[in-house]
Amino acid sequence: MKTVNFLSGVLVAMALCGPVSAAPADYNVVPMPQSVVLVKGFGFLLSADVQILAPQVLHREAEFLQQYLREVAGLQLNIADKREKKKRYIELAIDKSAVNEEQYTLTVNQKGIRIEGGSDAGVFYGIQTLRKAAASGTEFAAVTISDTPRFSWRGMHLDCSRHFFSVDFVKKYIDLLAMHNMNTFHWHLTDDQGWRIEIKRFPELTTIGSIRSGTTLGTNSDLDDGIPHGGFYTQHQAREIVKYAAERHITVVPEIDMPGHMLAALACYPELGCTGGPYQVGHYWGVYKDVLCVGNPKVYDFVEGVLSEIMDIFPSKVIHIGGDEAPTEMWQDCPKCNTLDLAGTTYQGYFTRRVFDFITTHHRCVLGWDEILDGAPDNAMIMSWRGTAPGAKAARLGHDVVMTPTSHVYFDYQQSEEPEHEPSRCSGFIPVEKVYSLDPAPDSIPADARRHILGGQANIWTEYIFTEGMVEYQALPRMSALAEVLWTMPERKDYNDFVDRLTRFTRLFELYHYQYAKHLWPDRQLPSRWQF
Repeated sequence: MKTVNFLSGVLVAMALCGPVSAAPADYNVVPMPQSVVLVKGFGFLLSADVQILAPQVLHREAEFLQQYLREVAGLQLNIADKREKKKRYIELAIDKSAVNEEQYTLTVNQKGIRIEGGSDAGVFYGIQTLRKAAASGTEFAAVTISDTPRFSWRGMHLDCSRHFFSVDFVKKYIDLLAMHNMNTFHWHLTDDQGWRIEIKRFPELTTIGSIRSGTTLGTNSDLDDGIPHGGFYTQHQAREIVKYAAERHITVVPEIDMPGHMLAALACYPELGCTGGPYQVGHYWGVYKDVLCVGNPKVYDFVEGVLSEIMDIFPSKVIHIGGDEAPTEMWQDCPKCNTLDLAGTTYQGYFTRRVFDFITTHHRCVLGWDEILDGAPDNAMIMSWRGTAPGAKAARLGHDVVMTPTSHVYFDYQQSEEPEHEPSRCSGFIPVEKVYSLDPAPDSIPADARRHILGGQANIWTEYIFTEGMVEYQALPRMSALAEVLWTMPERKDYNDFVDRLTRFTRLFELYHYQYAKHLWPDRQLPSRWQF
C-alpha cells in the first residue's frame, strides 16, 4: 500500500496569511483512514484568524478541536455558531444520511475544512484525524477523507485492582484511548488483591477489602514487602470518570470478577465462602482456590446488592462479570453447594445463570471471560482471552464476542526478547508486529459467525506494573498497532507503512508526556548495556 504523497506548492496563494508552521499537514495518521484522496485545487492554510463553526449540539466537539489545535499547533481559534462573510472556517456538522454513527468525512479545499460525522462521535473521530495531521504542520492539501471503523468494539482494559492508580491517571489513560479512536474502557475494579469501588451497602469492601497488608516480591517469591497497598474510587469519582470518558465517546465497562478472584470480598464477609474463612486480601499473584459459595443464598444477596450499585454508577449497556479461573474443589466439598439442583449444568454455570438473570432483568447485557461459555445463556457475551478459538466457537453458537487473546494483546507481556532490560516481570513476548498481525474476524470463521465478532481489545494486568509510567510504557506503541487492527480494513494495512506513520505519531506521545517503548527506534533508546 502506498501512503499519501502531498502536493507541493498548493498553498502558495495563502502564503501571506502567516502560518504558525511552514510545513505541510500530514494525512498519514494512525489509525489509517479507509480512504484518503488528494484532489485538485488549492488547499487551506490554518492560521489564527480561522474560526471553528459548529452548531450548538457540537459545541463540545468544537471545544475539543479548539484545545487540540492549541496544543499541537499553538493556535487559539474562536468558536462561532453563525457564518460571517470573509471569515475562514473549520466547519463541524452532522450527516443525517450516514449509515454508521461513527463514520466521518473530512474535506479540505481553498475555502476551508469541513468535518461531517454520522453523529457527534463521528465528528470527534474526524477531529482526531485533523489533530494528528496538524501535528506535522498547518498547510493542509486539498483532500477528501472518507472513514468508518471496521469494528464497533475498540477497547483497552486496565487492572486497577492489583495496583491502584489515581483518578487523574485514569483520565490520562482515557485521553490516550481517545487519541487512538477507541470507544471502550474496560475497567477491572475487583480481584483477590484489592477491591477498588465504593459499594455503600457493603462498606467493608473498601475499609477492609481495598487494602492488602503486603505484596509478595518478584514472581511469587517467599519474600513479602510488608508494605500496605490500597486505594479505592468513591462512587462520585467513578461517575466523574464515566462522564469524562463519555465526553470523549468512550463507554466505561465495569468488571466485578466473580465467582473466583473474590478473595478481597471474602476477607470482608467470610460467610460468603464455602469454608467461612478466615481470609485475607491476597498478597501473591495467580489463582486462589477460595471462591464465592454458589450454594449460599447470602451470596446472591451480596452479588445483587453490589451489581445494583454498579449499574447505578455505570450506564454502560454491558456489565462484565468476570468468570475466569474459578477452581471447583471448594464447591465439590461444600455441603451447601452439594444441595443445589444443577439440572445438568456446572456449579459455575448455575451461578452465571443466576447473575445473568438478575442483570438482564435490569435491561443490561452480561459479558464474561470465555470460561463462562460452558453453560452460558444464549444472550451472554463472551470475551475470548485463551486464544481466538473460544471466541470463534462462541460466535458460531450465536454469542457476541470480543477478541482479546493472550497471544497478541496482553500488554503486560514484554516487548523485548531481552527481559533483563524490560520493566515488567511478566512472562511472554508480544512485539508491535505481533499485535499488528491480529485479525479478530478472519475469513476462516464463517460469515454468519463473523457478524457476532464485535471487535477486540488489549488487556493490561498490573501484577508487575506498579507505576503510571509503566502502564504507559506497556501500552505504547502497541496500542497504536491495535487501534489500526480495529479501525482499518485489512486490505489497507501494511506493517512497514504503519511503522513509518507510527514514527511520526510518536510526536504526540512526547507532546503529552506519555512514556513509550522505543524498541522500533534503537537510536532513541538508552544503551542496553553499560560499559564499566
